[in-house]
Amino acid sequence: MSFVQPVTLSDRGIRMEPIALSHEEGLREAAKDGELWKLRITSVPEPENVRTYIETAHKMADRFAFAVIDEASGKVLGSSSYHDIVPALRRVEIGYTWYAQSLQRTHVNSTCKLLMMTHAFETLQCRTVGWRTDNFNFKSQAAIERLGARKDGIIRGHALRRDGTIRDTVMYSMTAGEWPEAKAQLIYQLNKPR
Repeated sequence: MSFVQPVTLSDRGIRMEPIALSHEEGLREAAKDGELWKLRITSVPEPENVRTYIETAHKMADRFAFAVIDEASGKVLGSSSYHDIVPALRRVEIGYTWYAQSLQRTHVNSTCKLLMMTHAFETLQCRTVGWRTDNFNFKSQAAIERLGARKDGIIRGHALRRDGTIRDTVMYSMTAGEWPEAKAQLIYQLNKPR
């Protein structure tokens, strides 16, 4: 039995369900919103490569990908994943996260992270949840830090970007002991009038 089993998570009008080829067209439209694949620091697929993106996610043994859906409209908003899943350590990372540009800095990312972190810490009983991002992806770093994650450090010369340059990777994590306070703060932020 795998540590991370298929699951659907929902709250605040957002549903996260296992990514499938049925999400292809919706993910293609979400990727087109802002043309985020043109940024060298993201993993957003080009619209014509969304099918490959989904198929690759399914083939990865240490990744479980979600499609993010607006429950009211059924519209696909983007995707996020558990990855680098290490059952023996009760550790997952959250990443491969992207949404249509028009949804950035809305409740969508915070809601998805609340769902994923709650599931990781409270259902999967993870000891640690991690994140990683490009050293030049300052928006992502700020978003991760707003969740209450702590910067662990930078791995230099760690991965290739889509343009072939070599990136440094900024690593973050949160432990199970830090989760209750982070959860309370995240719920507080989500409940604040916008």
